Amino acid sequence: MTRVIDLVDLSFLHSGAELPALNDVSLVVEAGEAVVLLGPSGAGKTTLLALLDGRLQGWTGCVSVLGRGLAPDAPPPVAARPDTGFIFQEFALVERSSVLRNVLNGRLGRMSSVAAFFGRHSEHDLDAAHQALADCGIGELAHRRVDSLSGGQRQRVAIARCLAQEPRLILADEPVSNLDPARADEILALITNAAAKRGATTVFSSHQPELALRFASRAVGMAGGSVVLDRVVSAMSDAEIGALYHDVVEGAVALRLVQ
Repeated sequence: MTRVIDLVDLSFLHSGAELPALNDVSLVVEAGEAVVLLGPSGAGKTTLLALLDGRLQGWTGCVSVLGRGLAPDAPPPVAARPDTGFIFQEFALVERSSVLRNVLNGRLGRMSSVAAFFGRHSEHDLDAAHQALADCGIGELAHRRVDSLSGGQRQRVAIARCLAQEPRLILADEPVSNLDPARADEILALITNAAAKRGATTVFSSHQPELALRFASRAVGMAGGSVVLDRVVSAMSDAEIGALYHDVVEGAVALRLVQ
């Protein structure tokens, strides 16, 4: 299988921090997988996702995303950026703009600089945006302003924007943390099913293991900036989840779970 993510001895220290946010992380994610990052707050999940998205520099180790090596001192090449899509926890939408306009923003990386500057969207751009809206169940909201929508509708707009980008890798940071359980279930199903439909790989973080494990094929547990668990979901045990979330002492997991 094709390696979409390949990390070897990855470490990262935030400016001014005493302890590394990521500590000797080695991880491989194959094409088509749906991987959930689990672990308590401060485990390194958000940092790892931001680094994979090319938004962090100054790390050490080896990082390859979609077959391209990332440089620790420079962002990814502009041409490579549209291949990785990101769904933010806080949505990151233009509130006073329309739903369709927000979703079309996902096409900017696929457009020439001139077309992007003047907002000249091609027929394919429009088709991709409308298909993403339909897949997210919000086609009828295309011309509504974002600031008139509910939280769940806003999250669907953020997902549609990512899908319109036509990414090969979808990263999502706590995509359902602001939603009630019923809406959270719908959103995780939407993300993973839409990714599978498009042949994309998904990596998302979650503080809700019981929910997240229903939609992932594989779980990677993190604590103290390290990977301490890596399992196919069917092989996960309640004891391992309990150890990951409850047996944490001074930043180290009491029971080392990697085999």
